[in-house]
Amino acid sequence: MRPVLLILSDGQTWKMRDLYARLAADLSLTDADLAEMLPSGRQSTYMNRIGWAKTYLVKAGALHSPQRGTVEITGRGRQLLAQFPERVTTRALSAFPEFAEFQMGGPAPSAEQNGPAVPQTLSPEEQLDALYADLNASLHADLLAQVRGLTPAQFERLVVQLLVAMGYGGNVRDAGAALGRSGDNGIDGVVKQDALGLDKIYLQAKQWAGNVGSQEVRNFSGSLTYHKAGRGVLLTTAGFSPSAVETARQIGNIVLIGGEQLAELMTEYGVGVLTRSTYLVRRVDGEYFEEL
Repeated sequence: MRPVLLILSDGQTWKMRDLYARLAADLSLTDADLAEMLPSGRQSTYMNRIGWAKTYLVKAGALHSPQRGTVEITGRGRQLLAQFPERVTTRALSAFPEFAEFQMGGPAPSAEQNGPAVPQTLSPEEQLDALYADLNASLHADLLAQVRGLTPAQFERLVVQLLVAMGYGGNVRDAGAALGRSGDNGIDGVVKQDALGLDKIYLQAKQWAGNVGSQEVRNFSGSLTYHKAGRGVLLTTAGFSPSAVETARQIGNIVLIGGEQLAELMTEYGVGVLTRSTYLVRRVDGEYFEEL
């Protein structure tokens, strides 16, 4: 937040778009830095952080916006620059009751109620994205623990339901009729890639604890050749060795799905998981107001 205050300390009224450009130049940001997006993919990380810095400073009374899309420094902003020569943190802003009230979503707590303030280096969206990633990581670990405890027949049914949820196999009955042939020359199942069944995907599922090696990939490739199959998917509850990944890349018609990706796909397509809560995160549409 201090770089924002330093630029605005010239006493001029700045347009936000000019402030974005000036900060990028002052901080020597590269094109890659400017192109980095939030995990949601909806806004650049740089613009998101500057936008929240501006919001925090306005709420703390360090900046004010004389008209839409502009900002200028206040006396309090100059006071912060003088008081914090290295860095202005949210902890520093929390000393102002209006900012504390903004952060808490209600009246500022009394001094006796204040716990230790934790400096925040991420914007609220980034904190939310980080929390979401942590929740998903925990969910994936729990999913894999459940999957590894399944019987081979249960794992087979899980694979069927996942592929159907992803749009393959038509429906569970159609896909299920094509599976259940464990040991059929190295093929554990076949699912349709199109509604008429003109194109098929051959499957091999390995409920292993250790990584699958390159020899298993080569064996699966041989099975595909035997069945005159164009493509195959090799799934495992574990992972793949680097040589297995390289072998699959060289062969070209085999997709590898390891345990972590399996858990991600189950989460994405709603297989074995429940949606507990849904939150909509909205932000101001600046273009809407500019067009009024």
